[in-house]
Amino acid sequence: MNKIIITGALCLFNLLAVAQKVAYKVSFPNVVHHEAQIALEVSDFSQKELIARMSRSSPGRYATHEYGKNVYDVKAFDKSGKPVAITRLDGDVYKVSNLTGYVKIQYTLYANHPDGTYAGIDDTSIMLNAPATFMWVKGLEKAPIDVQFNLPTAKKWKIATQLKPGATANEFSAPDLQYLMDSPIKIGDLNIKKWTLAGKDKKDYNFDLALETEGSDSLANIFAKKIERITQETQPIFGELPAFDYGKYTFIASFNPYVKGDGMEHRNSTVISRAGNFDAGDNLLNVFAHEFFHAWNVERIRPQSLEPFNYEKSNMSHELWFAEGFTQYYGGLILKRAGFNSLPSFCQMVSSLVNTKENTAGAKRVSPAQASNQAIFVDAGVAVDKTNYVNIYTSYYPYGAAIALALDLELRARKLSLDDYMAAVWLKYGKTEKPYVIADLEKVLAELTKDEKFATSFFKNYVNGTKSLDYGPLVQKAGMTLAKEFPGQAWLGDYQYENGKSLRILSNTRFDTPLYKAGLDVDDHIVGIDGQSVTSKSDLDKILASHKPGDQINIEYSHRGVSKPGVLVLEENPRLVVKTNEELGLPVTEEMKKFRSGWLDSKIQ
Repeated sequence: MNKIIITGALCLFNLLAVAQKVAYKVSFPNVVHHEAQIALEVSDFSQKELIARMSRSSPGRYATHEYGKNVYDVKAFDKSGKPVAITRLDGDVYKVSNLTGYVKIQYTLYANHPDGTYAGIDDTSIMLNAPATFMWVKGLEKAPIDVQFNLPTAKKWKIATQLKPGATANEFSAPDLQYLMDSPIKIGDLNIKKWTLAGKDKKDYNFDLALETEGSDSLANIFAKKIERITQETQPIFGELPAFDYGKYTFIASFNPYVKGDGMEHRNSTVISRAGNFDAGDNLLNVFAHEFFHAWNVERIRPQSLEPFNYEKSNMSHELWFAEGFTQYYGGLILKRAGFNSLPSFCQMVSSLVNTKENTAGAKRVSPAQASNQAIFVDAGVAVDKTNYVNIYTSYYPYGAAIALALDLELRARKLSLDDYMAAVWLKYGKTEKPYVIADLEKVLAELTKDEKFATSFFKNYVNGTKSLDYGPLVQKAGMTLAKEFPGQAWLGDYQYENGKSLRILSNTRFDTPLYKAGLDVDDHIVGIDGQSVTSKSDLDKILASHKPGDQINIEYSHRGVSKPGVLVLEENPRLVVKTNEELGLPVTEEMKKFRSGWLDSKIQ
C-alpha cells in the first residue's frame, strides 16, 4: 500500500514538472554597452511564491563564481503586465510572492568577459555561458525550457549552440535546467565548417566547427580538417562515438584579440577561445583534443561527486585526477597519433609529466584524489590573499596525466593498454551514464587485468597515495631513456627573482629545496652568497656554477628590512628528462619499436 502511494506521488510530481513551463526571451537593445535584456517567464505552476537566483558555479568549473554581481534592474510582472513586488534575499537570490500561476522576471545582464566561463556582449559578437546569463527558479529544475533570441536587425549573425533547434533560427529548447546550464551559446559572424563521422551504431554524427576569426576561409578549411582528424583519432580509443544529442557535436571557437583564453567542455559542444590572430596553426590543437575527449570522459563517464551539478555552490570532487588528468594525457597522445606532434615533442611532454609526479612538492604531500579536492579553490577561483600552494598542491591536470602515463605503460607491458581501460570504463559507466566513484575505477582495472592485487596496489600507492613512481623501466620498453637533466649541477631551487641592489624572491620557497631549508621565503632579498654580492639571476648562476652538490656556503639575506645570515647546503638539481634512445645513440630493438608503435601510432583503421 505504501509503495502504491509513493509511486502515485512520484507520478503526480512528474506530471506537475512537465506541466510547468519556463521560457527566456533575450534581446540586446544596448549591445554597444555590453548589456542584454532578459525576460524569464514561468507559467502553469501551483506555488504561491517563487525563488529565482543566479548560479554560483558552472559546468566544467569547480570553484564558485559570482555571476549575480552583473545582474541589475530586476523587476517582476504578472500576466497583464502589472508590476509585482520582488524582494532581494541575497546578492543573487530574489523572491516573488502572491502568484497565481504566472510571473515574468526581467533583468539587465552586463557581460564583458567573452570566454567559456563568463559571458561577453558586444556589437561585434556575443558569447553566453548559460550560468553567467540565465536566472533560474528553484523547484522548477525539471521543467522544459524555451529560449528565444531577438538579435539586432542590422546584423546577419548566426547562432551556434548544442540547444535543440526550434521553429525558427533564433528559437531553441532544453529538456531541463541541467541541460540549459551546460549549453553555451555563441552569436556572431560565424564561419561554420561541417563534417560527418559514422558511429558504431551505424548512424552518422554531424560535427560543426563554428569559427569566429578574421582569418581567411581557406585557413578555416585547413583548420577544420585538423579538427576532423582529431575527432577521427579519438573515436577508436573508446570504440565508438557517444550518441550525441540531436545527432551533432559543436566546436565553438573564437580566435581574435578581444576574447579571453579558455577551454570549456560540455555534453555535446565545447567553447575554445584564444586572444590573438588566427593562423590555423597546430599550437591550438591540444585544447581541441582535450575538450573533445571530455565528450566521453566527464560528460558521460561522470563522477558521482558531480552528479547532479550544484549551481548554488562549489562542486568538490575526488576524481578530477581521472576526469581532467587522464584527459590531459590523451590530449597530447592524440596529437602524436594524429601526426600533429613529433616524437621529440612528445618526449618533452612525457618529461614534464614525470617531473610533475617526481619533482613537485604537492605530489610528495598529497595524493591525486586529495589534489582533486582543491579544484574548488584553484579552478579559476578568485582570491587576493597569498597561498602556500607551491608546498601543498600539485595540479590534478598534469598530476593525473602522470598517473595515466604510468598506467598506460604498465598495461602495455601486460599486452593491454590505457585505451583498453578507457573503453572498459566507458562501457560500464559512460555508455550507461552511471556515475562512478574511485573504487569503481579500481574494480574495472582489476577486471581488465584479471589481477586484483595489482589494481589494489596501484590505486593505494598512486591514486590514494603519494608513493614515488619508477618511470625509467616503463619508458625504456618504448626505446626511451629517463635520466637526470642536469647531473652534478649545484641547485638551491627553481625560483623567479627581481633584480635590484639585491635579489628579491618572487614566490614562496619550496619545503624540499635548499633555499627553504636555509630559512628564506617569498619577498626576502638575497644580498650575498659565499661572500659575493648578488644583484641579478646571472650573479647567482655564476656562484652556483663554481660549486657542487653537498657544498655548504653562507648566504646573507634581508627579511622585512632586517639583515640575517644563513647557511645553504646545495643539492643536485633533481629535474628529469626523457629522450629517445636514437637521440642518445643507444640501441632501439625491434621489440621497442613494436611497443612504441602500438603506443604512439595512429589507430584509424
